[in-house]
Amino acid sequence: MKIPSRPQCFRLIHQMKMLDHIIDHSVMVSNVALCIARCLEKDCSGLNADLIFSAALLHDITKTRSFETGELHSATGGELLTGLGYPEVGDIIRQHVVLDRGWDKGPVSEREIVNYADKRVLHDKVVTLDRRLAYIKKRYGRDDRFKHQIKKMWKTTQAIEVRLFKQLSFETWELKDQVKPLIRREEILNSG
Repeated sequence: MKIPSRPQCFRLIHQMKMLDHIIDHSVMVSNVALCIARCLEKDCSGLNADLIFSAALLHDITKTRSFETGELHSATGGELLTGLGYPEVGDIIRQHVVLDRGWDKGPVSEREIVNYADKRVLHDKVVTLDRRLAYIKKRYGRDDRFKHQIKKMWKTTQAIEVRLFKQLSFETWELKDQVKPLIRREEILNSG
């Protein structure tokens, strides 16, 4: 499995001209995802932290561009990484908004962790699912195309939360206190 290194991720972020606030969000999502993965490590030893890091950091890689093109950034981000030779990273990025069926079979996966981490980060802050849902409904819920998708996504996210926190040694509301800044925005900005 090929996974882009930190410097490769940083270069791609620069090449795609990600907006600062999207970088901030992506950095926090990667920190949350790595926190969850590390806390699950003893119960889910098959998790790949490098895969989680890269997919979480790059999950919104085409979002800046999508503001002009109207493209579905989860799909085009997944295609971009797959096209660059990182199909596993691309697959997780493609599923960071809505997971494919069968996500709940087997042990907790990297795609669940990245998907969930994205739902717990509003801009660059760790928030509750309810607060993030309120934002998503306000931002995207007026479009009839997304109303059903938002409901489905939220049921899935709540189920992921239950699944994850059965194995974690802290409660959902304690997540923000558990997250350590394993990567900072300045690392990315100074790499360019």
